[in-house]
Amino acid sequence: MDTAEDRIWTIPNLLSFLRLLGVPVFLWLILGPKADGWAIALLMLAGFSDWLDGKLARAWNQTSRLGRLIDPAADRLYILATLLGLLLREIIPWWLVALVLARDLLLLCMVPILRRLGYGPALPVHFLGKAATANLMYAFPLLFLAAHAGWYSEISAIFGWAFVIWGTGLYWWAGVLYVVQVRMLARAPR
Repeated sequence: MDTAEDRIWTIPNLLSFLRLLGVPVFLWLILGPKADGWAIALLMLAGFSDWLDGKLARAWNQTSRLGRLIDPAADRLYILATLLGLLLREIIPWWLVALVLARDLLLLCMVPILRRLGYGPALPVHFLGKAATANLMYAFPLLFLAAHAGWYSEISAIFGWAFVIWGTGLYWWAGVLYVVQVRMLARAPR
């Protein structure tokens, strides 16, 4: 018998799938024709759809296991694609990419432990992780804008780097909290 948690065809899941499909388009826009305006618009649309799918899932009672997997996966892929694009365009330094990716690799190491403990591949996302992702999603379009000559480039750089620094700090803080949660689950009596 299917439960509400097993649903696949929901509006929030559709939005997450569309967001996933946008990742290769986004990469092509920034690395191929270097159509930064379109890439920024797509990134902003992805950020809005990320907020909207969560809002609709809760409001319409359409949360699902699939949604809890693909929503953060889409976020991670956009972050990875954007970091890659910014790095290859020489807009950000390699160490920033390494710092963000190291956090994701750390959490990837938690997956086998969670599975052994009988939990899904990931723990529920908490507010700190969402705040970190939001900061990074604000930062990336600003850094793209900062790379262009114009009256807005300096202010975009200031705000972009502020969001990157704050977002990366929150990203790591959320990662550490996830590791602590996994450790507490591993030590808890069965």
